[in-house]
Amino acid sequence: MAKLKVGYVAIIGRPNVGKSTLLNKMLGQKVAIISDKPQTTRISILGIKTTEKGQIIFVDNPGIHKPLHNLNKRMMNFVYSSLETSDLVNLLIDATLQFGQGDQFVIETLKNITTPIFLLINKVDIVKKEKILLLIDKYKDLLNFKEIIPISALKGTNLDVLEDEIYNNLPEAKKIYSDDEISNQSERFLHSEIIREKVLSHVEQELPFVTAVYVDKLEDEVKDTSPNAQSGKKKKVKYIKATIFVEKESHRRIVIGKQGRLIKTIGTQARQELEQILGTRVFLDLWVKVKEKWRDSPDVLDLIESQ
Repeated sequence: MAKLKVGYVAIIGRPNVGKSTLLNKMLGQKVAIISDKPQTTRISILGIKTTEKGQIIFVDNPGIHKPLHNLNKRMMNFVYSSLETSDLVNLLIDATLQFGQGDQFVIETLKNITTPIFLLINKVDIVKKEKILLLIDKYKDLLNFKEIIPISALKGTNLDVLEDEIYNNLPEAKKIYSDDEISNQSERFLHSEIIREKVLSHVEQELPFVTAVYVDKLEDEVKDTSPNAQSGKKKKVKYIKATIFVEKESHRRIVIGKQGRLIKTIGTQARQELEQILGTRVFLDLWVKVKEKWRDSPDVLDLIESQ
């Protein structure tokens, strides 16, 4: 009987290069929210893939950047911790972007890492082969990559190749998680992230950076008081009360929208996705609260991370 290959694989890169998309595609289901806004991922998110070959524990990390607030410092601490504890590092780059200072900062961050590093060149489905070859030539002179694999996280191109190479480079070990586990995130955290994803899809400028979501209350069953439930019997309805933190009153007005239209849209979209995931009706109670400079407040950051 073949021995199992088991280990942690860090997914890292600049903000907004497709790390969460890659994680979700590798797992075949959504465990990390997706947004076109930078710094969407704020903590390390574990995604567990178990096959007959073994178990890959992917760690999707915040985008590597120079931190300006305590929030960002904590985000980077998640990255550093993942680099120290992983068996393999997957550096993801966006093939459509020019190499810049952010990329150089990522390279400098990795220079003292002794863990094997794969370079994953993302979005190869929308760039010419010549551009990919130029990127390979540039990057192979910057770091000693174990493998360089062109992929498309969105389309799934070469992800089977990536999975095979990951297994080839993981140690032999016993499984860490049970076969049916796909993530170690709490239910409360997953709910808060889906709500935040819908907020991000509707706000612009600085607002994506100054919004956070905390689930205050979670009840598995409450009385259904809808017009169709005149019998008064309890039906399975998930009650979720959540607070959306912003830093200014002007931010609060934007998130609520004219006559409350935007917060209603956010709530509807989040509720629909939560109902699809949970397989039950959801009553979503959203509140928007101003908390000045929450990104530098240990109390608020601890609260959000505790979910």
